[in-house]
Amino acid sequence: MSLYIGNVEVKGNLMLGPMAGVTDLPFRLLCKEKGADLVFSEMVSAKGIQYNNKNTEDLLMIAEDERPAAIQLFGSDPDILSETAKRIEHRNFDILDINMGCPVPKVVNNGEGSALMKNPKLIGEIVRKVSGAIQKPVTVKIRKGFCENQVNAVEVAKIAEENGAAAITVHARTREQFYSGKADWEIIRRVKEAVSVPVVGSGDVFTPEDAKRMLEITNCDGIMIARGARGNPWLFEHIKAYLNQGILLPKPAFSEVKDMILKHAKLSAEYKGEFTAFREMRKHVAWYTTGYAGSARLRNRVSEMERMEDLIELLDEYQNHGEK
Repeated sequence: MSLYIGNVEVKGNLMLGPMAGVTDLPFRLLCKEKGADLVFSEMVSAKGIQYNNKNTEDLLMIAEDERPAAIQLFGSDPDILSETAKRIEHRNFDILDINMGCPVPKVVNNGEGSALMKNPKLIGEIVRKVSGAIQKPVTVKIRKGFCENQVNAVEVAKIAEENGAAAITVHARTREQFYSGKADWEIIRRVKEAVSVPVVGSGDVFTPEDAKRMLEITNCDGIMIARGARGNPWLFEHIKAYLNQGILLPKPAFSEVKDMILKHAKLSAEYKGEFTAFREMRKHVAWYTTGYAGSARLRNRVSEMERMEDLIELLDEYQNHGEK
């Protein structure tokens, strides 16, 4: 089943959502390999690109093997966002997504991310200017609303579509909720009924059964998986097996997890250098090993890790002391 976002064909409906400090190039490649049909970069500051920030440059790197891929920008100034879009359009990405859902205080207090949900008129102006500035499809990621007294995802989605958005992702929580409480999938269904562009559902998809239920309840065109993929790139292929064949695949054996951790670490070291890669891998190892017997002890040891040799030794030792 293909999904078209503007003129971009996505050969499936499962997407890896943008997560700061998580969805870097190495992790996106692993998720792509395991069945993600479209991957999103970490969110990138439009102002950071304007000021030639070095860290921003790294965030914009897209490998041919991960395409189709989306770059996600955040900002609140329509002119800066549209100028930035023009400036980066030549790069190796397929879709430009604008973040209107990030709940983090330093982003919201700057009038960016989910703060935009309070200003639908500004959202319209941003989408119109950005989609008018580039040929590539422009999409938006929104929330249910800023707070329960201000649930306006349907209104915002209509405005985004009218101004040129090629698809809309709805994270089914308010900004007030951050990532707590239950995602309200009903709002995704309402947005889907209100617009004609593809609608992607986001929030609380951690298992193949969750994915199936979201499709049934919302009739959405695609599913965005974010926190559910941390330490679990297998989730994409597990969802596909369940949706297409009704099969629930077993949790990977620790030997498979170990191979994935080492592959992830090697890719990270290749792109970022060993020093940075191994500090960043500590959180990934914690996610990968959650739920395996004795993993708490392993996670404590990971904090001492400095080199690839340390990681290999630690995982071998863990496995040899009785994989459960």
